[in-house]
Amino acid sequence: MRSNRSNLYRQLRKEYTYFSYESFSYTLVDSELCIYFEFSLADKYYFRPEIKLSLPANFDADILTGSLFRNIIFNMGMIELVSYWKAACPPRVLVKPVHLSSEQVKWWKKLYLNGLGEFFYENGIIPDEDFINIIPEGEERLKKGSFAGSEEVLVPLGGGKDSVVTLELLSKLKKCRPFIVNPREASINSAQVAGFGRDEIIMLNRSIDPQLLELNSKGFLNGHTPFSAMLAFTATLVAALYGTGEIALSNESSANEPSIPGTDINHQYSKTFEFENDFREYLSEFITDGIQYYSFLRPLNELQIAGIFSRFPVHFPSFRSCNVGSKTDSWCGKCPKCLFTYIVLSPFIGHDRLMHIFGKDLFEDESLIPLLDQLCGIAEEKPFECVGTLEEVNVAIRAYIRKNQDREMPVLLKHYVQHKGQNKLFPDKMELLLKEFGTHNIPGKDEVKMLKDVIHAF
Repeated sequence: MRSNRSNLYRQLRKEYTYFSYESFSYTLVDSELCIYFEFSLADKYYFRPEIKLSLPANFDADILTGSLFRNIIFNMGMIELVSYWKAACPPRVLVKPVHLSSEQVKWWKKLYLNGLGEFFYENGIIPDEDFINIIPEGEERLKKGSFAGSEEVLVPLGGGKDSVVTLELLSKLKKCRPFIVNPREASINSAQVAGFGRDEIIMLNRSIDPQLLELNSKGFLNGHTPFSAMLAFTATLVAALYGTGEIALSNESSANEPSIPGTDINHQYSKTFEFENDFREYLSEFITDGIQYYSFLRPLNELQIAGIFSRFPVHFPSFRSCNVGSKTDSWCGKCPKCLFTYIVLSPFIGHDRLMHIFGKDLFEDESLIPLLDQLCGIAEEKPFECVGTLEEVNVAIRAYIRKNQDREMPVLLKHYVQHKGQNKLFPDKMELLLKEFGTHNIPGKDEVKMLKDVIHAF
């Protein structure tokens, strides 16, 4: 299959030799900011994706005339274009609206090559340094803008356990503003259950041009793109418009582990500490010094986050970490994220309550054995999903078995014991809960102290 896709890639790349970032524009319509990007695939296919953001009724439209916002929106287009460029992977990307420095070109090439690692792997593509050439054709040089944000914190929410932990903890120390891209019931519920009114939630809608979906149906290349990189630039725009001086993500240390052991291929690349540092540097160097971008959960691992989340049972009925079930606000019970979330919560939440959350006992579903093998390291590859490390999965499973020794062992865990053995199966403590506090960019001492206190409570 990968060989066939590799042949297709070569054919498309030969036929479509360039991709153009034609222009970007924005306007205010009835208290809604509407942003448009114009892209072209070798002047044969044209795309016009849209972003719409609701603004306060008393919003000062003059703010949009400042150079800072033009700069941010242009850069949003630079990450937005990836979704369309990847349909044929043309060797040249022509950037027509503005000029890019050589440092910026280098930065974007790194993001494209690393952020699309999974896409390249799945399509049998082996890129090199010359795989993509970004060619600035614009004359306008966007200047770095000044910005003095408040101490308010913008907290992006996805509806899962991680962003719930960030919102619940940070809101005890600072004023927070929940922010949601393409709102769904679970993400809205996360904010409302945490005590925020619907009018306090900032919502942004991002739409894909139907032409791209049509190309996908015709057999053009498709695959994963670095969503969290798009979120970084989008959140920067929202922070600047709403005057918030901080953006607090919910990316944990576990995101740094590659999806393919021994490689740099990582489904979660734009959630890694490497990208976080790269983005902070780009933001400060080329856009503004006035916004702090960091992940509040960066020092923690998935087991620690799961343990903290288990202290907020009010969120149990409404949180969702399943992409498959996102449209129906449900747990599909069949995907890697469902099984990983079930596993990582199992040492902290009782069996019956866990079954109530997911609708069934996932450990009794024999069809999930291949996913279990990927998650715990029996298989050679991890799932291409936002899941924790192999170590975290193994520690959680062993802790669950120890906690439930009086129960008959479910089918997945019998399989696990058969393949992983009994050695160190029942550790006295979940050592990862007590793991040393990791590296991070959290700017406030009070926030760091809060996280350390929470961890010490284990």
